[in-house]
Amino acid sequence: MDIAALIIWVVTALGGFYLLGTWVRHGGVRQQQAGTSRLPAPVIFGHFALATIGLVVWIIYVMADKTALAWTAFGLLLPVALLGFVMLARWIPVHRGRATAGTAPADTTAHEAEGAVPAERHFPLTAVLAHGLFAVTTLVLVLLTSLGIGGS
Repeated sequence: MDIAALIIWVVTALGGFYLLGTWVRHGGVRQQQAGTSRLPAPVIFGHFALATIGLVVWIIYVMADKTALAWTAFGLLLPVALLGFVMLARWIPVHRGRATAGTAPADTTAHEAEGAVPAERHFPLTAVLAHGLFAVTTLVLVLLTSLGIGGS
């Protein structure tokens, strides 16, 4: 189960890296000063940093098979999940705003050119849902492995 958790975690990380890249590419960092983005940079980068550190700890756990490392990785995943839920809650109104405005992520309007459209509006729904689903799966697999359920 530890290898399955590792694979799912890597897939989750790739999806998260895609979302982070999309946010940065569409001016999310610059929008922090203007208040346009609803996703605070410290939350985004904290989520990314803790998830990356946790993944490294998990890789070391897979190689060393030390239970303390598994629990450390799980402990790191808890604030990662909390930050992820915070970002999801702040992203949902932005996504709903796009749906009610009838604009697609690829649309470019004069309003968007001015940076008034949050960068996170460009997140594809499928990418957000897949990232969340893989993240929950990762959390469960890491917990089960830490508990010694399912073998390692």
